[in-house]
Amino acid sequence: MNTLAGKVAIVTGASSGIGHATALLFAREGARVVVSARRQAELDALVATIAQAGGTAVAVSGDIRDEPLAQRLVETAVERFGGLDIAFNNAGMVGPSQPVHDLATSDWHDVIDINLTGAYLGAKYQIPALLQRGGGCLLFTSSFVGHTAGMPGMAAYAAGKAGILGLVRCLAVELGAHGIRANALLPGGTDTPASITNAPDAGPEVLAFVEGLHALKRMAKPEEIAQAALYLASDAASFVTGAAMPVDGGVSINRT
Repeated sequence: MNTLAGKVAIVTGASSGIGHATALLFAREGARVVVSARRQAELDALVATIAQAGGTAVAVSGDIRDEPLAQRLVETAVERFGGLDIAFNNAGMVGPSQPVHDLATSDWHDVIDINLTGAYLGAKYQIPALLQRGGGCLLFTSSFVGHTAGMPGMAAYAAGKAGILGLVRCLAVELGAHGIRANALLPGGTDTPASITNAPDAGPEVLAFVEGLHALKRMAKPEEIAQAALYLASDAASFVTGAAMPVDGGVSINRT
C-alpha cells in the first residue's frame, strides 16, 4: 500500500532540488500533488513526469512572497482534489554572501520574505483547509545554519531559517489539539542547482570543503531529504510535532 494513498499535498519550491524530489516521491506514494515554483516550464515538465509514472499533479507558478499565490495553491488543492492533507513549505533562497554591515537592506528583505514570510503565508491559508479535513501535516524546510551553526555572510538566511523553527513550535502548540502536526526539516549540504558547489566558479576544492564539513564526508542527494519529508508527512510520524529534524549527514555535530 502506498504511504500517502488518498492524500492531497502542496509542495513549494518544486521546480528543482529537494522540492522536485519530494513532489515525485509524494506522487509515487499515492498523493495527488499541487506543485509550485516560479518557473512554469520546469513545473510543467515535473507534472508530465508524474503523469507518465501514473501519478496526479497540477502546477501553479508564482512567487512565494505573494499572498494571493498562497491562497491560490490551497484553492487549487480543494477545487481539483477535494481538500488538503499535507503542505510542504519548502521554497527558499540563500541570497548574497555579504557580512551584515555590507548587506543591502533590500537583499535582507528578499531573503527574509522568501524564507520566513513565505512560510507564514503558506501556513495562513493551509491551516483552514487542514482543519476542514480534521487534521494534517505542515512541513517546512529550515536549516542547521542559524540553529546549530553560524556561517559568515549568511546572516539573513540564518535569521529566516531560525525564524521558521519558532514558527513551527508555535504552530505545533496552536494546532495540536486539532490534529495538525507542524515540523521542520534541517537539511545539510544537498547537491541541488542552488548549492554553492554547483556555482559556475566552484572548483573541486569547494566540493571537497563542503563534503568535509559533514560526518558522512559527502553531500546529500535531494532524494534522501525527500525520504525524510515523506516520513514526517506520513502516519509513521503521527506522534511527532514541533520537531526540528536534522537530516544533515552529521554537519551539526562534526568537528573533524
